[in-house]
Amino acid sequence: MNISNFRLKPMLWLVICASFILSGCVQYDLGVTFNNANNGEIIQHIQLSEKLTSFSSDYISEWLNSLERRARKLEGSARRISPEEIILKIPFSNGRELQEKFSGFFNYTTSQKPDIVSNDSELPNITSNLLVQNNNFLLLSRNRLIYDLDLRSLSVLTSKGNVLTGTGSIINLDFSLQTPWGVKNIQQTEDAIQPEKNAKQLIWKLKPGELNHIEVVFWLPNMLGIGTLIIILFVWGGFYLRYTLLESGLQDLQS
Repeated sequence: MNISNFRLKPMLWLVICASFILSGCVQYDLGVTFNNANNGEIIQHIQLSEKLTSFSSDYISEWLNSLERRARKLEGSARRISPEEIILKIPFSNGRELQEKFSGFFNYTTSQKPDIVSNDSELPNITSNLLVQNNNFLLLSRNRLIYDLDLRSLSVLTSKGNVLTGTGSIINLDFSLQTPWGVKNIQQTEDAIQPEKNAKQLIWKLKPGELNHIEVVFWLPNMLGIGTLIIILFVWGGFYLRYTLLESGLQDLQS
């Protein structure tokens, strides 16, 4: 999830260096909530340990500030709970806009000087891809969400491939999906993760150092279709009153 790519590679080095002296450095909760087929929200809750922020307070502060700017650029909001904790919310109106805003936030790139690029060019990127497919019916929408996240670079210590052990206790990454009628998880690949269920929400514990694959199917109420149906019924009711009830009433009066 890039851990949200404000110069991600230096951030990765910071976490790796801090891992030797700190534990439980980063808690990153990423959630997608669908209220209906035409309304939803991306919610990110990031908590950093006080030890990590004191380890590099200036860099951490600027990184969190960059996340705030990026969220607001996508018509979202940011709430800084403390110097170590922030909540970001980005609204979307349909599956296509969710894809666009998700990609715009997590695959965000900044212009860097050539020397900065060359210094960390040997570090691999963290890549993520979110795909939402939907089939709209009159009152309902069937949605298929596929999320692939490559976190293998979080296990890399040097360009020679030395592996950092204990990464799972250093970076905790969660992805959650909530819909009005629940979600059906699809286990199709070896790197697919089994989620935990909490009412109408599924929560996946993402695995640093591995490929992560999430695939689900869910149904949503189509508020545009429901609104259209209500208008049709209202118009039909008006015609019914005008040409049936009122005319029969006039005929009774005339008789």
